[in-house]
Amino acid sequence: MSISKDGTWVHEGKPIRRIALVKLFASVLKLENDSDYFLVTPVEKVGIKVEDCPFFVAEMEVSGSGEDQILTFKTTTEESVEAGPDHSLQVETSEQGEPHPTLHIRSGLTGLINRAVFYRLVEMAEEKSIDGISKIGVWSKGVFFPF
Repeated sequence: MSISKDGTWVHEGKPIRRIALVKLFASVLKLENDSDYFLVTPVEKVGIKVEDCPFFVAEMEVSGSGEDQILTFKTTTEESVEAGPDHSLQVETSEQGEPHPTLHIRSGLTGLINRAVFYRLVEMAEEKSIDGISKIGVWSKGVFFPF
């Protein structure tokens, strides 16, 4: 079993189309040693290959503005997460020099933010001085997330 970069869950080479089944698997997904993924139930522990991030962030809602702004993200497994102190938003750079935006979903598991949502974040970005250095980023739940 594996999860592709676009968030598609695959079993025996075929995509799993039933969202209820994908949500069930996602609910028992665990991360160990910062790189090993497993589906863990009370009676079984099965390794799973994850191509990039185990979740794929497909939607974003914005409420409020400035430091009071709240960014709510929704994954393809229908989990809603508000970026903030417990759910960090990060933008790293891939080996190809492209942005790699991710959101902490839960228990060390991250979601890759899709391109359209990332472009919306970039459009909303504002400048803030951090330790005398000008950074571009966004606010959510009182936390500034620099790109």
